[in-house]
Amino acid sequence: MAQPKVLVLRAPGTNCDEETAFAFKQAGAAPTSIHINRLLESPSLAYDFQILCFPGGFSYGDDISAGRILASQFRNHLVDVMQDFREAGKLILGICNGFQILMKSGLLIPDSSDGIDATLTWNESGMYTDRWVHLQTDSTTNCVFLNDIKQLYLPIAHAEGRFATRSNDVAEKLAAAGQLSLRYTDPSLNGRCFGEQIPFPANPNGSQLNVAGVCDESGRVFGLMPHPERFIDPTHHPHWTRLEPREHGDGFAIFQNAVRFFS
Repeated sequence: MAQPKVLVLRAPGTNCDEETAFAFKQAGAAPTSIHINRLLESPSLAYDFQILCFPGGFSYGDDISAGRILASQFRNHLVDVMQDFREAGKLILGICNGFQILMKSGLLIPDSSDGIDATLTWNESGMYTDRWVHLQTDSTTNCVFLNDIKQLYLPIAHAEGRFATRSNDVAEKLAAAGQLSLRYTDPSLNGRCFGEQIPFPANPNGSQLNVAGVCDESGRVFGLMPHPERFIDPTHHPHWTRLEPREHGDGFAIFQNAVRFFS
C-alpha cells in the first residue's frame, strides 16, 4: 500500500494537530505538521503532499468568527495553490475548526453569484457544546473519507457548528448532490435524520437538515464538526470497559479511507 504524505496545517490557537497527525500515522500515512507561516512563505510546499488536513482548535483565537482569519489568508494568498491541489486529485480534510476554515475559504462550497451559499455559525443554544453524538452517512454520497461507513459515534466540542444555507433551495441542491454527507441522528430514528429536523441533544447545535459534515462535488474535500481523531482507540470511548472488544474506535476508519484512496 502506498504511504501518502499528509500536511497537517497548524496556526496560532490550533490544538488538535498532534492528535490528528498521530491518527494519520496509525492509519499508515506519513504526516508532517507545518505552521501556516511556512506555507505562506513557500506555497509550493503543498505540492509535496497528497493529503491536506486542517485540524481542530481555535485558529487565531476564533477572533471575528471561528476559522475566518485563517480562511481569509487562504482566500488572499493561497487560492491558486489550493486549486492546483484539488485539481491534482488529492484529498483535503477539515475537522471542527478545520471544517469552519474550509467553509469560509470557499474550498468546500464555492461562492455563487449571490455570495456565500453556506456557512457554519453559532450553535442554536448560543453556547459551547461538548458531548458525544450519533452520526449517519448519506447513502448517496461519494465522499472518499466516508467510504463503507454507515454510522459513527464521535465527540464534538464547538460553539459555532450550526450549518446554515442562504436558502432552502441551496440546501436542497446540496442534499440532492449527496454533498450533505454526514448527519446527526438518534439511533431510535431509523434514518429519519434525512427527512426531518431532529431536536437537541441528538442535533447538538441546531444544524439545518441535521448536517454534521459536508463534502465537495468530487467527494475528495470533506469537512466535519465531530472529532474522529479523538476516537481512534477503543479506550477513547466513555464506556469502553462495558463494550465488546474491538480493534479501533469509530473515527479511525476516516483516516484509513484517506490512506486507502492512494493504494
